Amino acid sequence: MSVQKISILGKESIHVGFNLVQHISDTLLDTLPSSTYVLITDTNIAPLYLQPIAATFSQATDVRFPNKSDPARPRFLTYTIPPGETTKTREGKAEIEDFLLRHRCTRDTVIIALGGGVIGDLVGFVAATFMRGVRVVQVPTSLLAMVDSSIGGKTAVDAPLGKNLIGAFWQPSYIFVDVAFLRTLPVRELANGLAEVIKTAAIWDEAAFALLEASSSTLLTCLSSSSPALDLNHPLLTLIISSINTKATIVSRDPREAHLRGLVNFGHSIGHAIEALVTPYILHGECISVGMVLEAELARAAGVLGQVSLGRLRRCIESYGLPSTLSDKRILEAEKRIVAAGGQPISVDTLLDRMSVDKKNAGKLKRVVLLERIGKTRELRATGIADEDIRKVLCPAVRVVAGTPGTYAKPPLPPPMLELPDADPTQLSGPVPNAQIAQASSATSASNGKVATGIPHITLSTPGSKSISNRALVLAALCKGTCRLKNLLHSDDTQVMMAALEQLKAATFTWTDNGETLVVTGSGGALSVPPPGTQLYLGNAGTAARFLTTVCTIVSPPNTTDTSGAETTTITGNARMKQRPIAPLVTALRGAGATIGYLESEGCLPLSIKPLGRLPGGTLTLDASLSSQYVSSILLCAPYAAQPTTLVLTGPAVISQLYIDMTIELMRDFGIEVTRERDAASGDLLNVYHIPRGTYRAPESGEFVIESDASSATYPLAIAAITGTRCTLANIGSSSLQGDARFAKEVLEPMGCEVVQTETETTVTGPPKGKLRARGEVDMEPMTDAFLTACAVAAVATDGGVGEGAESGEGKNITRIRGIANQRVKECNRIQAMIDQLAKFGISTRELPDGLEVYGRPLSQLTRGASIHCYDDHRVAMAFAVLATVVDGTILEEKRCVEKTWPNWWDDLENKLGIKVEGVQLPEPAKTAHTKPAPKTPETIPSILLVGMRGSGKTYIGELAARSLSLPLLDFDAEFSRVYQQPLRNFVLERGWAEFRKAEITLLLELMKTHARGWVVSLGGGIVETLEAREALKKYAKAGGCVVWVQRESKEIERYLESETERPAYGEPVRAVLERRTPWFEECANYVFGNHTALPGGASALGPGALEAEVSRFFGHISGLRPNLVSTNANRSYFLSLTYPDVAPALPKIPELTTGVDAVELRVDLLRESGLQIPSPSYVSTQLFALRRVTTLPIVFTVRTVSQGGAFPDDAPVEAGKLLKLALRLGVEYVDVETTLPAPLILDIVSLKGPSQIVASFHDWTGSVKWDSVAMKVQYEAAAQIGDVVKLISKANSVSDNFKLQDFVAKVAITSKPLIAINMGTAGQLSRVLNTTLTPVTHSLLPTAAAPGQMSVSDIHRALHLIGLLPARRFFLFGSPIARSPSPTLHNTGFAALGLPHTYGLLEGESITDETRAILASPDFGGASVTIPLKLDIMSVLDSFTPAATVIGAVNTIIPCHSSDANKPRLLLGDNTDYLGIIGAIHAVSPGLRAPGSALVLGAGGTARAAVYALHTLGAKQIYLYNRTRAKATAIAEAFSSIPVRVLDKLGSWPAGAPSVVISTVPADATTIETGPGSEGKVYLPPNLLDASTKGVVVDMAYKPAETPLLALTKRIAPTWATVPGVEVLLEQGYAQFEHWTGRRCPREIVREKVLEWYNA
Repeated sequence: MSVQKISILGKESIHVGFNLVQHISDTLLDTLPSSTYVLITDTNIAPLYLQPIAATFSQATDVRFPNKSDPARPRFLTYTIPPGETTKTREGKAEIEDFLLRHRCTRDTVIIALGGGVIGDLVGFVAATFMRGVRVVQVPTSLLAMVDSSIGGKTAVDAPLGKNLIGAFWQPSYIFVDVAFLRTLPVRELANGLAEVIKTAAIWDEAAFALLEASSSTLLTCLSSSSPALDLNHPLLTLIISSINTKATIVSRDPREAHLRGLVNFGHSIGHAIEALVTPYILHGECISVGMVLEAELARAAGVLGQVSLGRLRRCIESYGLPSTLSDKRILEAEKRIVAAGGQPISVDTLLDRMSVDKKNAGKLKRVVLLERIGKTRELRATGIADEDIRKVLCPAVRVVAGTPGTYAKPPLPPPMLELPDADPTQLSGPVPNAQIAQASSATSASNGKVATGIPHITLSTPGSKSISNRALVLAALCKGTCRLKNLLHSDDTQVMMAALEQLKAATFTWTDNGETLVVTGSGGALSVPPPGTQLYLGNAGTAARFLTTVCTIVSPPNTTDTSGAETTTITGNARMKQRPIAPLVTALRGAGATIGYLESEGCLPLSIKPLGRLPGGTLTLDASLSSQYVSSILLCAPYAAQPTTLVLTGPAVISQLYIDMTIELMRDFGIEVTRERDAASGDLLNVYHIPRGTYRAPESGEFVIESDASSATYPLAIAAITGTRCTLANIGSSSLQGDARFAKEVLEPMGCEVVQTETETTVTGPPKGKLRARGEVDMEPMTDAFLTACAVAAVATDGGVGEGAESGEGKNITRIRGIANQRVKECNRIQAMIDQLAKFGISTRELPDGLEVYGRPLSQLTRGASIHCYDDHRVAMAFAVLATVVDGTILEEKRCVEKTWPNWWDDLENKLGIKVEGVQLPEPAKTAHTKPAPKTPETIPSILLVGMRGSGKTYIGELAARSLSLPLLDFDAEFSRVYQQPLRNFVLERGWAEFRKAEITLLLELMKTHARGWVVSLGGGIVETLEAREALKKYAKAGGCVVWVQRESKEIERYLESETERPAYGEPVRAVLERRTPWFEECANYVFGNHTALPGGASALGPGALEAEVSRFFGHISGLRPNLVSTNANRSYFLSLTYPDVAPALPKIPELTTGVDAVELRVDLLRESGLQIPSPSYVSTQLFALRRVTTLPIVFTVRTVSQGGAFPDDAPVEAGKLLKLALRLGVEYVDVETTLPAPLILDIVSLKGPSQIVASFHDWTGSVKWDSVAMKVQYEAAAQIGDVVKLISKANSVSDNFKLQDFVAKVAITSKPLIAINMGTAGQLSRVLNTTLTPVTHSLLPTAAAPGQMSVSDIHRALHLIGLLPARRFFLFGSPIARSPSPTLHNTGFAALGLPHTYGLLEGESITDETRAILASPDFGGASVTIPLKLDIMSVLDSFTPAATVIGAVNTIIPCHSSDANKPRLLLGDNTDYLGIIGAIHAVSPGLRAPGSALVLGAGGTARAAVYALHTLGAKQIYLYNRTRAKATAIAEAFSSIPVRVLDKLGSWPAGAPSVVISTVPADATTIETGPGSEGKVYLPPNLLDASTKGVVVDMAYKPAETPLLALTKRIAPTWATVPGVEVLLEQGYAQFEHWTGRRCPREIVREKVLEWYNA
């Protein structure tokens, strides 16, 4: 066993090695004697290492103390705590201290901290304070702890305001770094620790940093279970030892963080602030990685650090899969989840606020470590930095302060500390920073200043050329051997190119000369397909995408005997890259034999490319009219073809010829000579190129120097032109390969600038500010990227013009730019971008087919303070920065887009060009924690697309869904016939299935554009037959649309299709078609609707209104228009836990079982499918479909595991995940997700939840997790992060456990998350009584309760009454005559069924009396019904009214409400529930009825007013009103002036279409369906009152007799219409009153049975 011992504070107390458990035991027992050793770890580490460590320690103790009764024999105690940062609190510390005290630990105790940083920090702090300090030993198990937190004696716990704010310095007696512990560390955790290794190397040891750069793949894979033990020379141990040595050296010189020790906080000042906002989703090292890059950017902005070093740091961080920016998708996702849980979003102000409580701060300055280069810091401590400078780095946007270049100088940094106090820094052990650290220079270059003429003169160099850098990388990678590249551009574009080439094994890259030189070791063209599942992600790097497309074709095919490798290479990019064209290049390569597939949109990335090994060579034809990069791509790879290649360019005109020439010149530098053909007769050059076979070789010198970027050079030159100053650029002159080098001579000089250009240098002197001349017409085809800069200068170029009336094309202020059509398909449509953003300054433009005109205006007329959208395009941002130097206050959004080509542009603008730049935080209302989304409306929701087999009922379901959601329905097959002007069947017979599928996908894509919102679309059964259609549907679903698979039993589909003749025959068995399409439907749809015809057990699934009710519920929920969730306004809510192994026996009982509950829990783990331990998804679906036919209550879908008290196997998380995801696809409202499931699975489920809600649950079946413990708090916080509802279940061992539960609930009550907190068992029943949210309940009809101690709803209500939380209330009916009213029967039956202690009685009277007033004022008054003649009179004694009562003009319900007014704590609210009774009765027989086209009300009394209001609430577009006395009807129409009410003179004549709803408010004996004697004075109901060809609803408000004339007429002439007798309306309005008064759903079935029994008596 090899052990490396490292000294810290004069003692070799750090021991590093592999497999050190025996060494740890021996060392402690021999050198650190104690009566008690206490090992403290967490529940993640304990199962892995606690037993072997305890066994080894016991054996070592036995050797030394063989007599077990020896009083000197030490005890070995262990204590396990919950994992994670949430344990590192004052409460967590107290729990450990209580454990030590309970076990009589004394001052000689040795505490062993086994775990990561949390354990080390917490246990170390315990040791520092327990008994005023005991010995502690750190045994870190994470890499992060090994190299950082365990070393140096820092201990702490967290506080609400930040991390590590309460603690002490307490040095451990030993630190044992056993690298073998890392074997069980997930790769993410390993990378998390490597962040600290990167940090230490960056500040101290460049050699270690170089090793990190070269070893990412080795370090991340060296600790697999099958890998051998590592020796001390392995790169991982070398780096660990280096990091520990560095920190030990620093800590030894500065143990209490007075100065030098502050260096190890590099990345932490900002990183800790980030971590405080995204814990626990983002790990410490991941936050520090982002912090390192941002703090390095601070150093660059201060002029201390160069871009080369910053680029190396960022690339190194990203090579280990660590985030480097706040826009990393992992951080954005974490922020989204934190905000959803009620936390703070990440903003500049929030980060600065978090940084303000950092212990290292000095007054208002925040201490930040500034790098000077890799391995060296600016000074031997952290530097004080002002908020303004930090804000500028953190802000996503910048504001440019207009001014003259060279006149602004940034305030200098404080003087650096270059020597440690009272010490010689050279006496430190290990590598030491050079003491001769120069102070950062001023903002402007030493060569900058004023020349004799007084004109400010700036001299600088621009970054390396992007175009040449990318070409050089490909050429060097395809070389055989080594090539050194100098002045390579360090940018996003070159970074993705290098990363892709490494993934293809085209080359390896190392840095020398402190990162100034890239050493490329090329493969000579021997490339490999990346591993399976790997994509080459190229962001928005167009050059890389084009070049690598051809490179991927020459990758060597995988070994035919190796089946583990990938068969194709996939290249992809961001959203904009997926829009940029690549079709001409793909077409040319396909013509050369390459196999390339489009994975999404035709003609764009992503691409799937099959390796050829070599292109065949010969003649290739390419359309070069869109991009020269297509040409360069083929040219660069052509030497590796099987034979010489002739490339023939076609198209209207070859674009950007200079870039093609550049490629050819660079190929010549690398040893390949390309010849261009000439016309034999004229000698003119032709667009034909001959490329020989060969292998690239590095230039003879072994190095290649990349010239500066000519496109970037245009910006400082243009600034000189626009500000009237002088600028000289080195390394860009007339000999440049780049077309943009012409910009100064061909654009700026004709505009009035003085231009001096040598072969290697360009100087521009601008005319006096405001005196630029308009350029007139200029062809910028040779320098297309520079046109944006030209636009910026042209905006102020007038030559005396004023910018008005220039549209004629003749004004002196016109700059007309041509030859730039290809700029429409760059990072954005750049021509449109310039037009739109110039308009913000008041600049007029005109678009041309191949360019645009810009009409310059005087500076004084330009709009100040414009906020410029940069389209994530570097050229747009830098071009408008030019204009911003003369137009004050201009804001440039998306400042980081410049990282593509000039990462330090904003720093150079300030430091070298002398123009001040400020940070700007853009307003982001969407990120506010409490912003509510705009309410959804039918017109704005994404259209709902229905898929499924023909015969599954798509059209019928679509009709029901459309009616329910008030949306139009489009039948795809009918639309197809309309568009192609022939029946679908004929189309297929005439043209065949192949042509039909092409036409079908064309129409689908068109409809997805034209009918994207506000439609229900029923698609054809075979829409999934084509890959392109499937991809379109999947993309639509992923973007938030609803694609619903309508399922029906296969036998039913076969039966239907065997007899159906309207559609073309399949030409194959229906079952074969069904089996082929089923996986495709599954793949494309994000929702499934079960249109089954039978329930389990053979019962019919088509009860009256059942299907319509389920369609209404399902589509209302998934669309978000009517989420079917339990009301959050209810005082209490309950769900019934079904415990049937098969729901079939429960179906007839569901109405009784669900009495008083708000939701139903389907315990999937209790379902038993024949022969299976785990029910299949199809079985579960069938069970759910059956349940949906008998109730529309929300469903709680639960898969409870054995360890959580259920029956689902603990070792089947994948199967559990499949079922939980299935629930979301089936439109389940609540999905119970156990917090103990694997974290990736939980995140996956949460990401798919849509309008449904997650119940994040934790069940402690044993009661060992106490409510007052840190462990329960940890469980709550974990659940709150993922759930919309938190469910915590424990077990009560005594009644007092319920009081602890209530204390816990009170502490977390400030959160916005609903909480289910319950103790199981009889002793815990009080907790069920006191729980308010979704309490699980049972019922006497269930086979068994779902959990011990479960109670029924009525049991809970009775208990609440007994403990005084549900006082008895009295309810009344006011009016006369009321002796025969059914209301007492209705309400008293409901009270009894729910166990409510209330009573309902009668108070008969024709006026408001003192007795009435006394009842209203009584404390136990619960509410009242009001009938004639008091509906109007009662209003005088009420305090307020609902909108319904106000509009209807009468009150039938009184509701007592709480008031915030202390003088009047209770108010009486008047309501009218008659309209709710009408709506409820209509929906009872026609659940999907919404927004009828027209409706009819008969009568003009008070009830008619309620009927009109009900129809308006339903959304009726036209309401007819008929009454024998027209004047009364007219009065109602006038009272409802804002509602479309039309008074009729005659029934049966419908000006706006026949009604689909008829409501009669006329007494039954006042209507007749007969003519002749006896009908006088009655309303005659003619036969044409109802349209028998449609379906509708008739409501007769008269509840005696049971069959009125209107209802009889309906049955006779319109049997398809649904009828509602008056007693059903009375019941419905009574249900509404019951719910208003009690907050509980009325037990409808029980109440209805009793009332009808009374009614029929």
